[in-house]
Amino acid sequence: MPLNLPDQLPAIDLLRKENIFVIDETRASHQDIRPLKIVILNLMPLKITTETDLLRLLSNTPLQIEIDFMKIKGHTSKNTSVSHMKQFYKDYDEIFKKKYDGMIVTGAPVEQLPFEEVDYWNEMKLIFDWAEHHVTSTLHICWAAQAGLYYHYGIPKYPIDKKMFGVFKHQLLDDKIPIFRGFDDEYYFPHSRHTEIREDDILKVPELQIISKSEVSGVNIVMAKNGRQLFVTGHSEYSRYTLDKEYKRDKLKNLPIDIPQNYYPNNNPKLEPVMKWKSTANLLFSNWLNYYVYQETPYNLDDIS
Repeated sequence: MPLNLPDQLPAIDLLRKENIFVIDETRASHQDIRPLKIVILNLMPLKITTETDLLRLLSNTPLQIEIDFMKIKGHTSKNTSVSHMKQFYKDYDEIFKKKYDGMIVTGAPVEQLPFEEVDYWNEMKLIFDWAEHHVTSTLHICWAAQAGLYYHYGIPKYPIDKKMFGVFKHQLLDDKIPIFRGFDDEYYFPHSRHTEIREDDILKVPELQIISKSEVSGVNIVMAKNGRQLFVTGHSEYSRYTLDKEYKRDKLKNLPIDIPQNYYPNNNPKLEPVMKWKSTANLLFSNWLNYYVYQETPYNLDDIS
């Protein structure tokens, strides 16, 4: 089944070039199907890139999915046009009465700030509270994972001496959990962050379960409430060249940045990066949609509590 996307969303043409089946709202309105309703709170600076990366992964299931994009009220994006934001994004005031089968909250370029110093932290707290009663399952990515763990469970984040930057090997701690259906015993995930959460803090909270981690990059996925909350510290949604662009951007700015680990052949930035996480990313998102959204959500969204 296709993704049901807003008319004229730029990602539609990009995804069709990759032979991904998408339909716009006009065509979808003629199909008698109850689609899964997913809301994406996109906090990343390059909105269209993130939209495309996430939609590419959400397309890899037989389920029809209807997408709403959410923004922070009053926060102006510096890298995406005002017209794009007005046409395709809604703020909290426009959706707070709605209920959704699933929600994705992305990372944000504010991780080195204390949470309380982020200018939209109060709105994030409002959205986190709203999601608990209006969404069947919420997938938190990178900064959003740290923010959600801090707000809901008091888990602190810590600065790290050197940026965690590259593609790292992870291990499953329980391969019977549905989110890992089809995963290999070891899998790879991109990371790009200056802060971390620590296993010792999470183990003190009985409501939380660490379900995968890495010897190098640490905790990777934390689960709560039987999958109603999933916290993912890395970026499986990244495309092949995301780390490459970030590395070369920072080099041009003379910022301190190491070559991303386990990414370029022979650590040579002139060579094409090796993508080791594509199948893992597709499995993660399709398993989340199937086992934690589709199979858990009520047919009548008003029944979500």
